[in-house]
Amino acid sequence: MKITVIGAGAIGGNLAAKLSTAGHDVQVADARGRAVVRAEVLESGARAAELADAVQGRDVIVLSIPFGVAGQLADLFASVPEETVVIDTSNYYPGMLSEPIEAVDNGQVESMYTAELLGRPVVKAWNAALAGTQQTRGVPAGTPGRLAIPVAGDSEEARRVAMQLVDDTGFDPYDAGTLAESWRQQPNSPAYCTELTLDELPAALAAADRAKDARIRDSVPERFAALPAAATLEDVVEMNRAAHR
Repeated sequence: MKITVIGAGAIGGNLAAKLSTAGHDVQVADARGRAVVRAEVLESGARAAELADAVQGRDVIVLSIPFGVAGQLADLFASVPEETVVIDTSNYYPGMLSEPIEAVDNGQVESMYTAELLGRPVVKAWNAALAGTQQTRGVPAGTPGRLAIPVAGDSEEARRVAMQLVDDTGFDPYDAGTLAESWRQQPNSPAYCTELTLDELPAALAAADRAKDARIRDSVPERFAALPAAATLEDVVEMNRAAHR
């Protein structure tokens, strides 16, 4: 597939590299320019591109940008064909990674807010796994204990495409239903960054509680401060799991 990843940070760069390694034609674009795309991302075969040129003629566009800024791309996406699948990987951390957003604080689902800003439908995927998990835990399909990633969206075809790409990055995709249900994979739900298998993920999604999960999300700075100075990926995953025990 022809794929553009917008955002060259830890998540976007990793996805670009893994999707390129899987055989896809991948471009990476960033509002900061081509120079910010790391060399190791390009070693996979992905190509750095200018943002204005990167959204045309693509099958899939992955948005790996800070939550709440999708509106800055609305004009760019106005000319993107309707059949192009757009995947949102962002998460809302008010007061930490973004300014508080009233609509989301009042209950609007994160990716529905992103879709509204962007002016087109999106699929929610890859948001519920830590960057370290995505970089190091991907394994071939059929491997025992393979971790799962939920995928939510209103179009069955767009969900199918996103699920295939999740599989290509080394994780079992789980059909999490419509975008309205994607709050179940938002921070800091039981399914969020807790490294679950395909058998474990459905119960975690079902156990989500919007008010409780938002309180856990807002306590992240205090919980991180309680971790060892050189906290490992395992430490962070255990922290997330422990919040729901």
